[in-house]
Formats: sequence, structure tokens, C-alpha cells
Amino acid sequence: MRSFSVALSCGRRVGRSGVGRVTSAALACGVLWGAATGCDHGAEVVRRVPGGAPGAVTASPGRPVVEAHVPGVGERWWGRVPASSEQVVVVYGEGRDSAESVVVLYQKRGSAWERTTSWPGHNGRLGWTTDHHMNDERSPVGVFTLTDAGGSLKDPGSRLRYWQDDNAFASMQIPEEAHDHDFDYVIAIDYNRAKGVAPFDWSRPDGEERGGGIWLHLDHGDGTSACVTLPESGMKTLLRVLDPAQRPVVVMGDREHLQS
Repeated sequence: MRSFSVALSCGRRVGRSGVGRVTSAALACGVLWGAATGCDHGAEVVRRVPGGAPGAVTASPGRPVVEAHVPGVGERWWGRVPASSEQVVVVYGEGRDSAESVVVLYQKRGSAWERTTSWPGHNGRLGWTTDHHMNDERSPVGVFTLTDAGGSLKDPGSRLRYWQDDNAFASMQIPEEAHDHDFDYVIAIDYNRAKGVAPFDWSRPDGEERGGGIWLHLDHGDGTSACVTLPESGMKTLLRVLDPAQRPVVVMGDREHLQS
């Protein structure tokens, strides 16, 4: 039987045999350039409220919350969102050294961005970094495309290309009950990976030392080695909503970095 090996966000390389060895991986997010959208004078004005994600408001029933700019993301990072992107997942980390985050889905409606839904989540157990390396246990700050998905369970209706493989994803599980469902559904974050391949593909275009194997996947209640996690309902929603034709991206980092 042909065997293969994969790089985990937890910093291990695991083959079908289940034998793990420490590896490193590389930065491959690429530079994504774009421009902020123009103002929509018909959009509802959004105010900030303490806690939660920027832009959280109490809206009138049946009225979407929309903005001319995704809140809490400064020009440094917003300028890297492609102008053609119409779906943005923002991961607002609670602090540079915190594993707590909020995951928010925004969709573009005309010239305005609609905040459609959000979920509590987790990121790297030691927080965030703009210089990610394998085994630093921090999630990389940046803007990354979302092109490929998969999981140990069958496709729930993903618009992204979906690789279902219970053996491949099961071989990457940490042998603890709390992690039994981590990889039921995953969306690969295009950080140091080849696009158009399965999330567990080992390709690391810029080398192993810069980390890799970073995904959106199911939450297990605490921090990760670099991935971003959210509840099962959130993963199913993203899989069913994120559309390659709308060029979805994830903007992720702690609030201080994101606002810069």
C-alpha cells in the first residue's frame, strides 16, 4: 500500500504508519494586493460595542448589518485583500499572547460588507506572530486565500473542492478523546502550501522551517499549535457558503496587529 506523510499544524509529520517525527515548514501565503471598497451611503451605520467582534451591533429585525469597510482591519492588512474578493473571514484574536478569538464571516453586497455571522474560536496556544516558524505554537498574522477543504467525514455540501479521507485525517489525530473530531471538517489556510491539492498535502513551497499545515477546523475547547478552530456549526456554514467564484480569504491576527 502506498504511504504518504503530512505536516500537521501541531508541528508533527505523520505517515499512514502513525510514526511521527518533528519537522518544520515554510511561508507561502504570497502577497495579496487589493483596495478598500468605496462608501455605501445607504449602509446602516455600525457602532462598536464592548467585547465580541468589531462591528457587533443590535440591528433592527430583518435588516442586515453592513459596512463600507470590514471593521477592525487597518489599511496595512486590508490593502492585501484582493479587490476581487467578495467573502472575507476575519479571525479577531483577543490578544497577542492569547489563544482566544472570534471568527466572523463578512460578505460583500454591492459596495458594502455585510457581517453575516460569527462564532467563538481559538488560535495558537501562545497567540500570534508576524514571523511564524514550525513549533512556535503561534498562528501567523496575515491575509491568506481559502481554496481547498476536506475532512474525515463526507462532504457536507462544500463549494470549495473537498477531499474526504477518513484514513488520512485520522492518522493526524492527537491520541486524546478531546481531539477525536478535530478534523471532521477542515479548510486549508493557504499559508505555505500548494493550492488545488488536499489539505494534508505535504508541499511547502518556501521550505519546511516556516511552518505549514495550518487549517480552519473543529474546536476542541482550547488553543492549537497554529490552526484556527470554531464550532462544528461554523465549519459547516463556511463550507457551504464560501464560494471559489467569490475568491474568499481569511484575515487573521490579534486585534492590535489587525488594526495596524
